[in-house]
Amino acid sequence: MPDVAPAVDTALKSVLIATDFSKASDKPLRHALAIARHYRANFYLAHIVSSLGYTIAGPEAYRLAGEAAARDAMQLERELVESGSLAGMPHEFIIRQGANIWEELKLVIQQKEADLIAIGTHGRRSFGKLLLGSVAEQIFRRAHCPVLTVGPGSYQHSPLENIRPFRPFLFATDFGEASLHALPRAISFANHFGTKLVFLHVAPIAPIPEGFHWSKTTTDVRQMQEEVRRGVLRKLEEIASRNGALNAEPEFRVEFGASSKMILHAAGALGADLIVMGLNRSRLIDTASHMPWATAYEVVRGAVCPVLTVRS
Repeated sequence: MPDVAPAVDTALKSVLIATDFSKASDKPLRHALAIARHYRANFYLAHIVSSLGYTIAGPEAYRLAGEAAARDAMQLERELVESGSLAGMPHEFIIRQGANIWEELKLVIQQKEADLIAIGTHGRRSFGKLLLGSVAEQIFRRAHCPVLTVGPGSYQHSPLENIRPFRPFLFATDFGEASLHALPRAISFANHFGTKLVFLHVAPIAPIPEGFHWSKTTTDVRQMQEEVRRGVLRKLEEIASRNGALNAEPEFRVEFGASSKMILHAAGALGADLIVMGLNRSRLIDTASHMPWATAYEVVRGAVCPVLTVRS
């Protein structure tokens, strides 16, 4: 088993939201503002106007698009100031133009030293495109800091806006390098917000041990599942104990089935306020980001709460 990463400090100094000013941006904006206010962090809103869509229309249309985006940003900032949402919060609304949206946005993320990036999803069932299409997919897959994805099924309000206690956070792990890298972040957030962390591992419905023969009965399969369950529970308890103390007693769960389906089911059953997952690095990022069967991708599309992804 890969080593668990050392504990991390969840103090956030800079929170950035990437937006397209659409209705789908409302939820992630509320969550990002609530988090920045809670941590007394700098708040940044970024929108990039790509020149690629104006190749035929010409430079004048591109200039007008930039001006329209600037007006949208000013209007949104004015509304947030009047509502008190930005009161006492250092903030900056950033409009940039460039051929490659991700490259421009990456520069903003680096320059502002963002500790957390918030994005939203449209949740279209056909392709499950993220809020900014391929751009947000690049954020999701490439950003080095944690990414908070707030989908259409997520709560409208951040738990930070309410007086109720936080409900459990769900940490989904496959025991790989990426998820173990994300674990310290999950523990730190659970401790910081004073809530329980639920550890979840999803195993195949019918684990196939060495020497298995298909003449085995349903009872035999259930017995194998129970053996797997006991082994996984021991591993979950081990990685929890190796990574520092949790302020609240953790819970350990083992489910059998399709990973994304069972993670979403567990989050719904728990009424979880946050799902934390690790993302593997890959040289095939652009291809992987378009695979609708990728577990993390499916989870952020269908989650009833925000999903925090952490790259290995």
